[in-house]
Amino acid sequence: MTKADLIEEVSRLAELTRKDSEVIVETIFDSIVRSLRVGDKIEIRGFGSFRTRQRKSRVGRNPKTGDRVEVPAKKIPFFKPSKELKDIVNTGDGSSAAPAAPAPTI
Repeated sequence: MTKADLIEEVSRLAELTRKDSEVIVETIFDSIVRSLRVGDKIEIRGFGSFRTRQRKSRVGRNPKTGDRVEVPAKKIPFFKPSKELKDIVNTGDGSSAAPAAPAPTI
């Protein structure tokens, strides 16, 4: 799904104009980015959480020339899905967040 698809889906489900839906989607994404830039953690219950992780500086290699390259330390965004989201994705039908019971062994 692309951002344009998401905007269309919001427009259809909420019965809003495409422009209003675009403003909503952009506002949500901008809010998440602003929070991550200042180091805040975003938690959306039943969906997951966004936060940043710090990567240490390291020595890499240029794949074309093989030369050593210093890669500086940096922050990277990280998403951790909630248990509910994992369960829904793994059940396949999305009708229940609870995983299926294992078959009895004989």
